[in-house]
Amino acid sequence: MFRELNPLLHSELRLAVMSILVGVESADFVYLREHTGATAGNLSVQIDKLQKAGYIEIEKTFKGKMPRTVCRITPAGTDAFEEYVKAISEYISVKSSK
Repeated sequence: MFRELNPLLHSELRLAVMSILVGVESADFVYLREHTGATAGNLSVQIDKLQKAGYIEIEKTFKGKMPRTVCRITPAGTDAFEEYVKAISEYISVKSSK
C-alpha cells in the first residue's frame, strides 16, 4: 500500500542536508552546519554516509590555510530524494484525505 521510505534519507539531519543540496549547485561544510544546526562531528558522519551511498560528492580543498569541504548532490542523490518526497507525499495525502 505505502512505498517504503528510504532509511538513509529518513534521518532528520541527512534529509536536511539533501534538502539543502537539491536546491543549490554546491554547499560547503560551514554553510551546511549553520543551516542544519548540527555539530561538526555529527554532520561529518552524516555526509560521509551520504557520500558512501553515492548521493553526494565531497571535494576537499584549502582556502588559504583553512580546509574547505564542498558537497554536491549527485544524479543518484537527486533521484533518491525525489523518490523519498513522492513516498512521504503519499503518506501525507492519505492522512489528509481522512
